[in-house]
Amino acid sequence: MTDAGQPRTDNPTTEVDPLDEFGDVADDQVLVEDIASIKGALLRYRVMAYVVGVLLVVLVLIGMPLKYIWNDGRVVTWTGVPHGWLYMILIITAFDLGRRVKWSWTRLVGIALAGTVPFLSFVAEHFATKNVRQTIAEVEERGI
Repeated sequence: MTDAGQPRTDNPTTEVDPLDEFGDVADDQVLVEDIASIKGALLRYRVMAYVVGVLLVVLVLIGMPLKYIWNDGRVVTWTGVPHGWLYMILIITAFDLGRRVKWSWTRLVGIALAGTVPFLSFVAEHFATKNVRQTIAEVEERGI
């Protein structure tokens, strides 16, 4: 009971009911049978995040100085173009993963923007992986 005599509603032992009022699984819940596809989507996302991140770091730290200081644009061409195309694939893999684990649009936009800042795609990948693994653990614990 609270000071006003009302029952407490912030009890940490209260579990969220994954079923809606009709006994069906709620739309925002991840199911046990989705775990295998989520793990595959996570692997695809992680690979793309690392590839895009490495290309961006090489482009910015090596290619840009070579181009603008020593007038040699080869590294920019050979890393910039693949980075641009692979960035689009990163967006697709992030959207696929986000759709499977029910991420918000804010998180997806943040991941998309992280692919444009050197080293930030590695940070975004770390937190995305942590979130997905936590979601998988909760689903396995819940058993639905």
